[in-house]
Amino acid sequence: MACTHVDAPELRPPAPDQSVYREDCTQCFDSADDSSGLNVCLYCFNGGCTGERDHARLHHERSRHPLVLNIKRTRKKTQRDEPPQKMSKLAIAAETDADRYDTETHVRCYECRVQDVELGSGKLALVVEGVMKALTFARQQEVKAWEQEIVPCKHTLCLQQEESRKIASQDLGKCSMCDLKENLWLCLQCGNLGCGRNQFGAVAGNSHGLAHTDATAHAVAVKLGSITPEGTADIYCYRCNEERTDPDLAGHLAHWGIRIADREKTEKSLTELQIEQNLRWDFSMTTEDGKELVPLFGPGFTGLKNLGNSCYLASVLQCLFALRVFRDRYHHPDQAPPVTEEPALDLETQLRKMADGLLSGRYSRPDTDVVVSEGVAEVPHQKGLAPAMLKHLIGRGHEEFSTMRQQDAFELLQHMFKLITRSQQHAALSDPVKAFSFVLEQRLQCLRCKRVRYRSDEQDNISVPVPVRRMPAKDAADEKDEFESVHLKECFDIYTGDEIVELTCPACGSKDGFSKRSLFKTFPDVLAVNARRFELVNWVPTKLNVPVVVGDDAFELDAYKSTGLRPGEETLPEDADVSGAPKFVPDAAACALMESMGFPRVRCEKALHATGNRDAEAAMTWLFAHMEDADIDTPVDLGGSSAGGGATADPEKIEMLGSMGFGPAQCRKALKETAGDMERAVEWLFSHPDDQGESEAGGETTGAQVSKEVPGSGRLPARFQLHSIVCHKGGSIHAGHYVAFIRKAVDGGGDGGGDEWVLFNDEKVVKAADVDELKKFAYVYFFRRL
Repeated sequence: MACTHVDAPELRPPAPDQSVYREDCTQCFDSADDSSGLNVCLYCFNGGCTGERDHARLHHERSRHPLVLNIKRTRKKTQRDEPPQKMSKLAIAAETDADRYDTETHVRCYECRVQDVELGSGKLALVVEGVMKALTFARQQEVKAWEQEIVPCKHTLCLQQEESRKIASQDLGKCSMCDLKENLWLCLQCGNLGCGRNQFGAVAGNSHGLAHTDATAHAVAVKLGSITPEGTADIYCYRCNEERTDPDLAGHLAHWGIRIADREKTEKSLTELQIEQNLRWDFSMTTEDGKELVPLFGPGFTGLKNLGNSCYLASVLQCLFALRVFRDRYHHPDQAPPVTEEPALDLETQLRKMADGLLSGRYSRPDTDVVVSEGVAEVPHQKGLAPAMLKHLIGRGHEEFSTMRQQDAFELLQHMFKLITRSQQHAALSDPVKAFSFVLEQRLQCLRCKRVRYRSDEQDNISVPVPVRRMPAKDAADEKDEFESVHLKECFDIYTGDEIVELTCPACGSKDGFSKRSLFKTFPDVLAVNARRFELVNWVPTKLNVPVVVGDDAFELDAYKSTGLRPGEETLPEDADVSGAPKFVPDAAACALMESMGFPRVRCEKALHATGNRDAEAAMTWLFAHMEDADIDTPVDLGGSSAGGGATADPEKIEMLGSMGFGPAQCRKALKETAGDMERAVEWLFSHPDDQGESEAGGETTGAQVSKEVPGSGRLPARFQLHSIVCHKGGSIHAGHYVAFIRKAVDGGGDGGGDEWVLFNDEKVVKAADVDELKKFAYVYFFRRL
């Protein structure tokens, strides 16, 4: 029987910008590698599995698209005589599907019930060819894997050089301020030669090139040993604090009498040094006696492929879906997938897909495409699941997470919480982020009149400072810093301790300041904690390996519970603005120093304001930690007026927010809480869906208002136990490698109550060894309330 749909007007090849899902199902991780293959819809190019779940048929029933292309791939066998070599290039020539797979295709029609439609009939040949040649969704979303995008900046494009001269060859042999003869950087503006930073640990450097920049404000330098006759070299802009390119490098070097054609590359480039450093960030997959760690397979022991610097995502996902609240929310194997026109672009669908992939055990099995030679002890690990669709959704529209660069795992966790809370929740299921939510109560007390003010803030994580105490060097030649161990309790003590802030009391007019302390008003079911181990080294945030001691036993946080207003305490008037008069005046010297480094004045003022106007170093630390804030360039209110104050919300902004479905009282409250910032107001509205807002007169809405549920619980004792950690190795959170360690009952069920620690290192899942040592250097901790 011939198919009657082969000439349908809707049939056309995929456009260049159209996604083709021909690798795995959009609703589960079954793929074209399975025995029955994958069906790709020839109308919308959705990919659907054809096995027992048969999401391809479900797509047909919902969309009424009859024609599909069945793709069945067979991986070409790989002979492995020894463990595979670690990746050593930032950019890799991509293999084609033909290099890796044998592929078989058939066109099928659901309505005509034809299993093998003639490929030459109607428009099929053209459409099928377009599907098979199109980039897959995963490949389409990739930027070049492991490759840093380096571009010119205004300082290289508009470089103004001083009077030209020929620099004698003997003057190009060593640093102008020390005797170092390698890692030398030439200032392209004045011709000074200075040594570079000792940043990677592989090459010595005294940062005299940076010192020259600090003294002269000259921005652009080139690394002499990296110059090639072809015109490539390491160019660094100290003003941007980024590696750059110089389109006129040959001309700028000729200005100082250096012929680029005569140069020879004698040193590793920054990229090569970064590769070399990344090769060292490897978590041991062997025991102390050299034996391979035992691979684990089954439900809850499924690995995730590294898509190119995606280990930060994989480690966070493993920790979240190991928690009962995420399992209960998204793992529903007996239910049909959500009804949506584009499953690949629906967050609910992709989170359920991830839950099924990680928790079902369907995909947790040794890689059968790897054939191990006789006598080789290596046990093949899993293939791992490729979280390409979820990664795209999480990163869509985000300046950092949409790239293939390494990212901060803790920032990703915060971003995911926002996305999940904003997304439409299933009627019968609650927002899983509520399990992480709690109330932190801030207490301000005037040092003069002792009046107090309490303010409650909802949070879903905390970031605790880690005190840095260097140990004396055992050997004068040893350049590696060692630090005293810190107990997690000390970090909590600092986080909840008193600090003095420079504010003027609106009640007594005192300028002595206030003492400020934040304590828990309620506790969450799961407490997410980030340990901040950073220090400014040459104005660059550098991670420090300060050991933080955290035990496996349960501990109590009762001592950090707020008691609220105490008997005899007098509160400040509600309409008094504590943040206010007189006008905040940024420290002139600190502000000038930061401006000389190229930071806009508005950022300098904001950083000094946020750090109590202490000094430039504290402000710089804050600034580097908040560079990606959406409101980083919004001027800080220096006049002391609060967001609330008596200011009236802009009616136009209320109308704009109202068009999104929010009531006027909610919009008014959101604008008040965010100082009128529209973007932050939208975030506030989505994160406070139960807040009914305030009346036009300024008071909270009453009457029919539904009382808002307070997140967390104030009951005591507040006992917590470590459930999982995200670990990082590397000098920067934006480089190196992330893995997850999770407590699991390896031989049975349970919710993290077992005694075994399991290492999730991308696709590799093994019983962990030496966890106590690795816990000391965790970046994110997840504590489960008992």
